[in-house]
Amino acid sequence: MDIRTPPDPTNRTALPAAAARVAVGHNAVDAIAARHRLLALLGPAFVAAVAYVDPGNVAANITAGARYGYLLVWVLLAANAAAILIQYQSAKLGIVTGRSLPELLGARLPRPARLAYWAQAELVAAATDLAEIIGGAIALHLLTGMPLLVGGVCIGAVSMALLALQDRRGQRTFEGVVVGLLALVTIGFMGGLVVAPPDWGATATGIVPRLEGSGSLLVAASMLGATVMPHAIYLHSSLVRDHNRALTGADDGPNRGPRTHRLIHATRIDVVWALAVAGTVNIALLLLAASALAGERGTDTIEGAHAAIAANLGPVVGAVFAVGLLASGLASTSVGAYAGSEIMAGLLRLRVPLLARRAITLAPSLLIIGAGAEPTWALVLSQVALSFGIPLAIVPLMRLTGSEEVMGPWRDGAALRWSSRAIAGLIIALNGALIVLTLI
Repeated sequence: MDIRTPPDPTNRTALPAAAARVAVGHNAVDAIAARHRLLALLGPAFVAAVAYVDPGNVAANITAGARYGYLLVWVLLAANAAAILIQYQSAKLGIVTGRSLPELLGARLPRPARLAYWAQAELVAAATDLAEIIGGAIALHLLTGMPLLVGGVCIGAVSMALLALQDRRGQRTFEGVVVGLLALVTIGFMGGLVVAPPDWGATATGIVPRLEGSGSLLVAASMLGATVMPHAIYLHSSLVRDHNRALTGADDGPNRGPRTHRLIHATRIDVVWALAVAGTVNIALLLLAASALAGERGTDTIEGAHAAIAANLGPVVGAVFAVGLLASGLASTSVGAYAGSEIMAGLLRLRVPLLARRAITLAPSLLIIGAGAEPTWALVLSQVALSFGIPLAIVPLMRLTGSEEVMGPWRDGAALRWSSRAIAGLIIALNGALIVLTLI
């Protein structure tokens, strides 16, 4: 895939003018940050982090803990470290260029490659949407007894309301609501550890990388797909672009200004904080399943896990877990629809209204629910599908952020470039091994 910037002789005067506009905007951000310290610049990473604690994570991590105990703790640690690096690269790309990853790819790929790339990105977004709608529907079923299909419709309707809020009240209001839901997710999924603390010695042994057959590899791949989310990689560059525009009113464009370091510094903090929260929640889910659900029959499904949690730890803990799952589904489905809209706008140069897109993309998930597919296993398989989309997101990202032509002085350093290459290579190798072990 060639993502080098083609020469554009018609745009020689536009580049300095765009750079000047963004430099003015970044100066305004600097002034805002001086008044409000760092808080005004934080937020985009917490919205992206919602993708890392969606219902697919719940299914994958509970399955891992219930089936394999503490064996796969190392997968979550490695995946979260990779997620921090990748999300930082995506955010930095949006800050420096003023454009999203899909926009940059759409400008560089020929039409056939652009359409093919959009198709795979949409399949990834569809797999994400399936996990989020099913997870939210399961949560409503656990809390109210509502049928899964009706619950899926309700989750879709509430996600449309959240997207309407973003459209009418702006980026900052949407970020605030999503961060509030993320707080509920954190409380809901970590509450059980207070009642059933894990075996810390066994947890330490789980840090050592190892697998036990093709079954554990399948679950590890689903955990990776649930933790390093392709649609969050595409979206984060858009989030920082829109966030900074909301603060300053600056137009899109390339930036080489001296104050960009403040935005990049704030982004590092934003990403580390947000992904630390998401990583802690994911590890807590696995540890809870390993400590309280191992050996229990039927606990490799979300419904079975909830029943076992309620039976062993009390109905209050079970209800808190279900509320966390509901908040996860509501927040992540809104963020997923936002990501899909940005992917389409960047690669097809076609912007469909968010609410119309949400209504259309809701249909496949409802059809799968209505067909009677086993919900938790459908969630796990959706996360495996996501793991195959990760290289197609991070390889172009690392090439763009490693390009001096695109990033100028903010190009990735050698250590970051080689780290991202190692991550891409490991993910590709894991997916290849998964295919081989599944077929033999």
